[in-house]
Parts: sequence; C-alpha cells; structure tokens
Amino acid sequence: MNESIIFSRPYRASRELPNLEAVLNSDHTHGDGRFTASATAKLKIITGAPHVLLTTSCTSALEMAGLLLELCPDDEVVVPSFAFPSAATSMALRGATCVFADIDSATGSLDPTSVEAVLTERTKAIVVIHYGGVAADMEGLLAIAARHGLAIVEDDAHGLGGSWRGRALGTIGTMGTLSFHDTKNVQCGEGGALLLTDEVLMARAEIIREKGTDRARFLRGAVDKYCWQDIGSSFLPSEFNAAVLDAQLEEFETIQANRHRVWNAYAEALPDWARRNGVRLMKVPPDCSHTAHLYYLRMPTSRDRDDLIDHLAARGISAPFHYVPLDSSPAGLKLGCTPVPCVNSAEFAATVVRLPLWPGLRDEQVARVIDAVTAFAS
Repeated sequence: MNESIIFSRPYRASRELPNLEAVLNSDHTHGDGRFTASATAKLKIITGAPHVLLTTSCTSALEMAGLLLELCPDDEVVVPSFAFPSAATSMALRGATCVFADIDSATGSLDPTSVEAVLTERTKAIVVIHYGGVAADMEGLLAIAARHGLAIVEDDAHGLGGSWRGRALGTIGTMGTLSFHDTKNVQCGEGGALLLTDEVLMARAEIIREKGTDRARFLRGAVDKYCWQDIGSSFLPSEFNAAVLDAQLEEFETIQANRHRVWNAYAEALPDWARRNGVRLMKVPPDCSHTAHLYYLRMPTSRDRDDLIDHLAARGISAPFHYVPLDSSPAGLKLGCTPVPCVNSAEFAATVVRLPLWPGLRDEQVARVIDAVTAFAS
C-alpha cells in the first residue's frame, strides 16, 4: 500500500539545532537577543519593510494592530467573511464591531465593491487577507481607504515573499502581519511579525509589544530605566523561536523554489481535467507574484467537494477544505454584523479543496496526487 500523503509538513532547516544549542548555551533565552536581531534583519530584506517586530504569532501581531488603531466600541472594522478567525477576533477584542464583507470569487480575497457597500461613518479600518499568498485587489482597496480616511491592516499570513505590482505584501497598507505557524512557508512552530512603515506607529508598537513598557529603549541605552508607558502585553517571542525562524529564513529561497515546483506541477497538469469537470483552478493575476502557499480547486458543488475529499482520502491523500465563513460562525453572529449577504464567501467555502503542498513533497508523490485527482469525475 502506498504511504499516506499528508496535506502539510513543517520544513526543517539545517541550522535549527545548532541555533537552539547556541541559545541554550547562552545567558539569553528570552526575546530580543542575537537571533531575534538576525531574523528581523532577514525579514527586512525579504519584505523591504523599514520596521519589523517579531511576535508570538500572527494573531498577536493583529492584536497589536488593533491596539495601534486605538479601536473602541464605537468603531467598525471591515473584515472579509472568508478568513481565519484571528482577523476578526483581534479587532473585536478592542470592542470594535466586525462588519463582514464579501470576497472576489476569482481570488478568495476581499472585494472592494463589497467593502464600499458596508462602509458607515463609524468605519475605522479594513482588514484584508491575501488568500493563498496572492494579492487582493489593492488598487481598489487603497482607493477606498484614501477616499474615506481608513487604515488598512494586511493579514499576510500566507504571503511572505509575495508582491503586488512590485510592492511586497504586508507593506502596502498601514501595517501588515506575518505568520510563522508550522503550516506556513517559513515556520518556528508558533510565531509572527508586525510590519510597519510609519515611525510614530513603530515607536508605540515596540512599547505595546514589551508589556506596555519602554524596555526596548532602555536596552538601546536611550533611557536610564524603563517603566510602564502604555497598555500592551507580552507579544515578544523567546530566542528559541527566533533561533528556529532565523535558520528557516536562511533557506527561504530553497523553501520557495520547492513550493513553486509543486504548485507549478499542479497548475500544468490539471487544466484539461478541470475543463472537463467544471472545476475552477487557482489563478494568479498578472500583476501579482504569489508565494505558492497553497494550491486549491473550486469544485462545481459542495457535494462534489466532499466526494473529491473522500476520493482522495481513500487513496491515502489528505486534501482539506478551508474556512467556515465568519459571518455564519457563532462568534461572528455575536460580535459582528453582515449588512450585505456574503454569497461569494459562502460559495467559495463550500466548494474549495486544497491539495497537499510542502517543500519536501517528492515528484513521485506530486504525480500520485495528480493521478488521483484526474481519476475523479464530478
């Protein structure tokens, strides 16, 4: 019997164990040490962001964004319905109302037309997810933000290394967030980062990240003692996480090359089968550079989606669907509102299937996935 092909497997970088040993042998295992500095520098090179703060998760970075926006119960934040819950809960934590907007069926990302339809005088910000590491329609979203004086928070959990018209994802809006969860292209188990271009926001962000204190300034020698300055929390990861992350970032080009190898194999092999079966394949707009974070299929119906998942599972291949739309979730119904039905979000969630994709997936395994998919008829 063929070995099982799992959906995702964390990448292992060659320097992880030596880096961890160096941390264990040091007198500095908490955050903001040698490996935090090194990983931060590498992220600045990859993204071009002038300011990068490592965090304990992408969720933590989004929570910092909510604090930096100074959200309050009178505020509304537009959030895509088709999204991971952190995009919404980070804003709801500040008391803001999450207003759910629909997605563009072509990309799975926020639709500017839907955003425009749900704006009110209380709207303060827009959260956008670059689904699958493919940029949302940033031209439309930036235009809306400029007309209405709104902040844009880019949840770029899928998009490290991706770009839109030559601009790195996560650096286009007011602030951006990254994820280094073990399902992401670059991982350290749990981790994230906040990307900023604004000096004023950066000054406050490093205080928020350090439990509301100016400890970072103290460590730089800018003040002779540190004390409580603002609200904040413990958003700083340990040097153990940073050490693994730094090793991963050293091999970023190798990781991406292997992920694109798998992505390209699917994209080249499946179009004929997709046309015969009414399946929509993942597409990348010409002005975008994607990250090969995932490769998805859009089946004709939810029944076809479930049947394909079962068909692949019977052949030892894991291929899950994705988000439950936030506007229909228990917390979404309690903490948000949906002025206009998110029909595209519901349909996308009901029909999407993601194929296995990780750097160590061998060519013969990829071929096996392709053979299994193309043996299915809807």
